[in-house]
Amino acid sequence: MSKSQTVDPNAIRERQQWSGQFGFIISAIGSAVGLGNIWRFPGTVYENGGGAFMIPYLVALLTAGIPILFLDYALGHRFRGGAPLAFRRLGGKLGRWVESVGWFQVMICFFIAIYYAAILAWAGSYFVFSFGERWGSDPKTFLIVEYLQTDGLTGGLLSPVAGVLGPLCLIWVAAILVMAFGVKKGVERTNAIAIPVLVIAFGILVVRALFLPGAVDGLNELFTPDFSALGDASVWVAAYAQIFFSLSIAFGIMLTYASYRKRRANLTSPGLVVAFANSSFELMAGLGVFSVLGFMAHDQGITMDQLSQQESLKGPLLAFVTFPKVVSEMPQSWLFGALFFGSLLLAGFTSLISILQVISTSLQDKFELSERKAALVMGIPVALISLAAFGTKAGLPNLDVVDHYVNEVGIVTSAVVMMVVTMWVYRKGNELSYHLSSLSTFKVGLIWRILVTVVCPVVLAYMVYATVTDLVTKGYDAYSASLLNIGGWGSVALCVVVAVLLPLAPWKRDPLNFEPYPTFKQKVN
Repeated sequence: MSKSQTVDPNAIRERQQWSGQFGFIISAIGSAVGLGNIWRFPGTVYENGGGAFMIPYLVALLTAGIPILFLDYALGHRFRGGAPLAFRRLGGKLGRWVESVGWFQVMICFFIAIYYAAILAWAGSYFVFSFGERWGSDPKTFLIVEYLQTDGLTGGLLSPVAGVLGPLCLIWVAAILVMAFGVKKGVERTNAIAIPVLVIAFGILVVRALFLPGAVDGLNELFTPDFSALGDASVWVAAYAQIFFSLSIAFGIMLTYASYRKRRANLTSPGLVVAFANSSFELMAGLGVFSVLGFMAHDQGITMDQLSQQESLKGPLLAFVTFPKVVSEMPQSWLFGALFFGSLLLAGFTSLISILQVISTSLQDKFELSERKAALVMGIPVALISLAAFGTKAGLPNLDVVDHYVNEVGIVTSAVVMMVVTMWVYRKGNELSYHLSSLSTFKVGLIWRILVTVVCPVVLAYMVYATVTDLVTKGYDAYSASLLNIGGWGSVALCVVVAVLLPLAPWKRDPLNFEPYPTFKQKVN
């Protein structure tokens, strides 16, 4: 081999890239638009001042959502890696333990993936059930007793539910296949097909729902402003939480996606497109869901307040109990059911593959695995754990507890630590703002640095404090202390333990053997 052909043993293999800006944007939208847009946003608006909630919502979007989204983009693109690699490079020669921040985000994605897939299995089953209204006259009993066969924690872990295991296996096979094809041929192509179909299908549902009897009453309840709610701190916390959880920020997804962008990449303008597309879909979901709920109240001859006391207006029970009740009362019920659960399945699947991409990319970076090998190394064990934990009679309580603790405690803590390490410890504010602005049409500067250095960490730290205090003193729902300790605090503790241990494993290649992309203060060749 000639000198010119010698391979540097420390060289990092060439990184995959999106086909272009459209591929990145459509994939980022696919990640942001998920189950929470459909079943969380409308209920949150209704509970927190109706139309008045849009004021703190927009404030949260502008002061936290978009700034942290930009921070994710800057870290991923500047340091050209998934979360562990980006933070390892951020820390430099003394940054081995900074890598733990990235692995903490990977572990959050691991826990979200194992239960998120279960919800998609439910949605897929209910898509099929829609054609015969299999849930019958009592959708709650059907969901909990007949379909999920819920048996609490004791004994339920060892009791598989065939009706859930089948579709859950199919979800994992599909997800692993997408991962095996890589970023461009797998993730991007899936989103390029799924997102337009989702928008069309859900759009048809919303338009039809708007013309149902009682739809206007439902929308009036949703959007009539109660400005007195603006004086309640919990309303503002709810707004920040909604923005935070709906944009897929601060737990590795957008950071990972940005690492696959080309060298000369406009980062901020696509970020604005993604953020406002996500909010637009949330508003569309609000229109559709509350039009349908207004019809339900009208059909039963009760008010929306009375309906809210009888039915769940948020979360899985809205999707799998309240909505089937409504569907059964509607003309062309099979079509409404198919559109709704099909939309849930599409929105959730594009989010699931973005969550899995965080794990896959981290394994590829650390151990120099190919896309296919990483898909198998990651996918098979994660799928088996998902089947064991959520394909059993204990699936529903396990899911509810893990989801609450990992989201409310884990993700928000991840965001606070990420900003403190990046902006306070390593003082990368100027460097990252220069990087964001170097090739972007929308420039960021002092205001952005103030938001991600001061405003966001303070607000989110308060959210963590309030949430942890509430969970410690009151617990969560009516679940037993053993379930909360094992499934809730245990999940968060495992994230921490693995995040501390994984940096001890050696990198296959030297992670510091790279050159950051230049900023506008450097010469761009």
